[in-house]
Amino acid sequence: METKFSGKALVLGKNIDTDQIFPGRYLEIVDPVEIGKLCLCGVDPNIAGKFTKGGVIVAGTNFGCGSSREHAAIALLNMGAGVVVAESFARIFFRNAINLGLPLITCSGISEKVQAGDEITVDILEGKINNIRSGETLSCPPMSSHAMSILSAGGIKPLFRQKYGS
Repeated sequence: METKFSGKALVLGKNIDTDQIFPGRYLEIVDPVEIGKLCLCGVDPNIAGKFTKGGVIVAGTNFGCGSSREHAAIALLNMGAGVVVAESFARIFFRNAINLGLPLITCSGISEKVQAGDEITVDILEGKINNIRSGETLSCPPMSSHAMSILSAGGIKPLFRQKYGS
């Protein structure tokens, strides 16, 4: 599993809710590829089409607030997000994302230190974020060993299959 990510930052604001990440009007869609194509269309309908696979999303506080729908994390994964870095995450979104295999890292002040298009590297094991443009390195809490075990397995279901069989 990847623990280091690099790419141009897609910077979003505060309070990006699950309806902005994947609007409720599309909940009938079940194909993950189609879900990924609609990711963040509540913010800008063109984001998913321009997003580079494996890229980095940077956001302010309360990312993933709103409903508890797993579609938000599924959309981000299938849009190609490698990692999401935010100042804080809604609790249920955080668990859904980790359980589905989407790496997240919390970093206080990140939204003030990264601009749209900045080339950044994120190390979720070390809790380090480097902004190539500014030369600044931010320290953040690394992923917990429990979350890393889920991510390393590819999500909570694959982890259970490894531990307990299918």
